[in-house]
Amino acid sequence: MTEEQAGAPRSGCACMGAGPMVTNLLRQLGPDDEVRQHFRNARVELLKGLRAIIDQRISDLQKPAQQKGAKLAVD
Repeated sequence: MTEEQAGAPRSGCACMGAGPMVTNLLRQLGPDDEVRQHFRNARVELLKGLRAIIDQRISDLQKPAQQKGAKLAVD
């Protein structure tokens, strides 16, 4: 008996061809394009916020250290 006669997958894939069907099912269950675009934009805005925090911290670290007070001679 050959592999094809025994019902083995022709491609040698363990999923027996179910992979594309599962992928299609998950796409149908997922959010539509408008929702995905909304979350993609939100992710970009979050990253921009993190970049702003990092830029501010870098700016703070590059400023010269300021003295808290000055020494004055008292007579």
